[in-house]
Amino acid sequence: MRARAQHPIDRNRARGSWHLLLLAGAALALAACAEPTVTEPAESASDNSSSTPGRYNIEQTLSDQAQQNTIAFDGLAFLTGNVGAQSFLPPGKVADYSGFQYLRDNDPTNLGHNTDFVTIIAFNVLHILNTSQLQQLVASAQVQVQEINDFAYRRFPLLKGFRRHLEGDLPAGSAGLDSAAVTTAMAELYRLDGLISYHRARLMGGVIRSLSTAQRSALAALKAKNGVGNWDRTLSDPLQALQLERDVSIAVMTYASEMYAWYAGSVTADVYFCPERQGTYFGSFYLKDWPAMGNPNYTIDEQLTASAGQEFLNILTPAQAAQITGILPLQANAMQEIVTAREAVSNLLRGFITSSAVDSAAVLALSARYGALDGQLAYWYATRFTSVANSLSAAQRAQVQSLAGRLGYVHPTGAFLYSAPIPMPAIANTDYLFRH
Repeated sequence: MRARAQHPIDRNRARGSWHLLLLAGAALALAACAEPTVTEPAESASDNSSSTPGRYNIEQTLSDQAQQNTIAFDGLAFLTGNVGAQSFLPPGKVADYSGFQYLRDNDPTNLGHNTDFVTIIAFNVLHILNTSQLQQLVASAQVQVQEINDFAYRRFPLLKGFRRHLEGDLPAGSAGLDSAAVTTAMAELYRLDGLISYHRARLMGGVIRSLSTAQRSALAALKAKNGVGNWDRTLSDPLQALQLERDVSIAVMTYASEMYAWYAGSVTADVYFCPERQGTYFGSFYLKDWPAMGNPNYTIDEQLTASAGQEFLNILTPAQAAQITGILPLQANAMQEIVTAREAVSNLLRGFITSSAVDSAAVLALSARYGALDGQLAYWYATRFTSVANSLSAAQRAQVQSLAGRLGYVHPTGAFLYSAPIPMPAIANTDYLFRH
C-alpha cells in the first residue's frame, strides 16, 4: 500500500484543538493535567494475578484467561462505543520497547498504576542529566513529535472500517472486511511504529553512552530503592524554565522515564506487554481509562477488565460466547510470533546502548511483520464481534448497554489523538478495507 494512501486525514480540522499529549512511553497522558507536572493514569497490566511483586510476565499475558477477559472487554467496548471511543489510545502502546510497561506492572511499591508514576521517574532522572543531555532530549522531541502524530492519524481509517463492518455500512457488492487489506494496512502502520522506536532508541542509547560514572551511580541508587514509591517525590520540575511547548515537554518526560526503564531493565522486560497491547482498535481503553482522566493520584481497578469481560460473556448465549472464546485458538500462533518479533526488535534496539550503529532495515521489516500479525488479530476481533452483535436479542442489547453505562461510559462527541480530545477528523473513503 502506498504511504500516501495511509494519510487520509484532514489535519486542518484538528489543528485548533488541544495540543496532543504525547506521553508515548508511559501508559496514558492526561489532557487535563496541571502544568508542569505530567499526571497520567495507567491501564492495568492484566486481571488474573496475585499481588506478589514480579507477577506480571509474558506467559501470564498469553494465558487463555487473560486473553479471554481482554477480548471480551474489547467486544463490550466495540458494541457499545463509536469511532471516537475507538480512537482513544494510551500512547504507551506505541514504540513500547523500553521495558516501561514491565517496570510499571511489577513495581514493588505498587505505584505503577498511579497517575504520578511517570512524573516521579522523569523528575528524578532529569535531575541526574546534565544540560547537554537534556538538550538532546528536547531537540529530539521537537523533531519526533510529527512521527508520533502520524501514527495516531493513520489509525483512523482502520477504526472507521471496523465500525462500518459492525454497522453493516458496506460498499456495494461487498461481503465484509478484507483480511488481506486489513493486514497490509496494519503492516504499514507498524512500520511507522518501528521507525519511531528506532529513533527513540537511538536517542536514549546516545544519552546512556554519555553518562558519567557519577550519573550511573545515581541511577543505580534509584534502582536500589526497590520501588518508585520510595523515590524522592518532592523534586521541582526541571523543564519549567525551558518554557517548552506542551507536547514537547511531555515527550521529554516520556524519554526520561523510558530511558530509566531501559537502562535498569532487560530484553525480557522490553518484550513484555500487557494483554490489552494487541487489537487496540475497539474502544476498550476509553471504556476503562476515561474515568481516570484529569484525576491526579487515581489508580485504575486492575480487576475491571476481568470482571466486566466476564459479565459481558454471561449476557451471551453459549453459541454467542463461543464466537468470542473461539478467537483464542485462532490467534495462538500469531501471538507467539508477535512475541518472537518483539524479542528480535528488542535485541536490535538494545544495540544502541553500546553502539551508534543498528540495522534500521531489520527493525522496520520486523515491525511490519508484527503489524501484519496484529492486523490478523484485529480482523478476527472485528468480524467475530460483529457476528455476536447481529445475533443479540433486544433484551441482550439492553443488558450490554446497561453494563457499559455502569462502567461510566459516555459517547465522546469527537475523537482523540491518543488521549487528547480533538474534533472528529475527516476520514477518507475506507472502501479499500472491504472485499469486492
